[in-house]
Amino acid sequence: MSRQPSHEDRWQKALEVKMQELQHCQEEHGVRSCLACEKILGCQIRNAYVNAVYESMNKGQGGGFEF
Repeated sequence: MSRQPSHEDRWQKALEVKMQELQHCQEEHGVRSCLACEKILGCQIRNAYVNAVYESMNKGQGGGFEF
């Protein structure tokens, strides 16, 4: 019997995929942080990662950050 992934699993899995892509990109460019990369402005990989973090926090419900 297979288990259906919950919404939380879905958002967490998407975040993990984007984090791996970001880490691979950082390794390719020889940086430990996106802030040290000359391509940070407009970087699609970093933007996709930031969006995945945001979506994992709100589970796709939208809205703003509240601190």
